Amino acid sequence: MKRILLITLLLFLAACQANNEQSLLRERQTDPELKYVTDSDPVERKELTNQQIAKRLAQTAVEVPDVRDARAIVLGNYVAVGIDVDKDLDRSRVGVIKFSVAEALKHDPYGKQAVVIADADGLERIKGLTRKMKEGHPIQAVTEELSQIVGRYMPEGPINERSQSESNQQSVNQKDQEKLKKIEKEQSKEQGQKNS
Repeated sequence: MKRILLITLLLFLAACQANNEQSLLRERQTDPELKYVTDSDPVERKELTNQQIAKRLAQTAVEVPDVRDARAIVLGNYVAVGIDVDKDLDRSRVGVIKFSVAEALKHDPYGKQAVVIADADGLERIKGLTRKMKEGHPIQAVTEELSQIVGRYMPEGPINERSQSESNQQSVNQKDQEKLKKIEKEQSKEQGQKNS
């Protein structure tokens, strides 16, 4: 009798649990405040080929004031945009134009990580790469040349890391430094006596 009562109680609890889950599911589906989103990226992207993306980014770059011509090359996630500006402009003005182009490209979903090159040689090399791609040259050769172009224009510099001894010196206060110097002198005297 106890077993039958226990089994009946368990079945009743299990049935109530399933009913509770069903009611929660219905409640969630009818709640007007909840919105189910399938794509959280608000930017609509069309499926474009690399050539179409390059053309679009070059057009975006040309729309920036003082840019006479632009070419872009797209290989996977890598994008390089070469711009042609007046050769008589000073370096600071060219830098401002490059920054403006980079900002314009940043707002385009395909140009967020583009490298902007404002050098005549760089622009000609990008034009040559686009010609090679149209002619059907191997992608590896094009990729290697693109990496050389980008590597040439990316800023380089030493990493500003403090040496370990400098960071240790700063962590030791003045009083402890005096103790350490005293210990070092004693050890060097002892070492000198042992070697004698």
